[in-house]
Amino acid sequence: MASRHLSRSIVMQSLYEWDFSNQKKDLKKITEKNINEFGPGLEDKSFVWQLITGIIQNISNIDKIIEKAAPEWPIDQITIVDRNVLRLGLYELLYGDKEAVPPKVAINEAIELAKTFSGESSGRFINGVLGTVFKEIQQ
Repeated sequence: MASRHLSRSIVMQSLYEWDFSNQKKDLKKITEKNINEFGPGLEDKSFVWQLITGIIQNISNIDKIIEKAAPEWPIDQITIVDRNVLRLGLYELLYGDKEAVPPKVAINEAIELAKTFSGESSGRFINGVLGTVFKEIQQ
């Protein structure tokens, strides 16, 4: 598994566990545990921390964008996996380094995470929400 894909997977799993605990557990400890458990050979852990930090710093804005882009799905009714895949995808789409991760790569990575951890219909849902946001930022 490619290093950045593995990093995104660790981030998504960490956000899932944190969100599942109603954001009461320590996200840093969860992330450290997940890096050790799922990424023992991961050479560059900085990408994981960059994503985690960026998502948390922008989470309220990201959640507002999710609510706007998927108005029929209140944020608390979106499955925990899908909600956190969207947070990750939107962070990369809106705040990430476009040179290192072009928007279409960010969208494709989010879709793959949804398919892996959630389901086929989740991939379509993630694609729809991120595609909507991408079209809006293009205009």
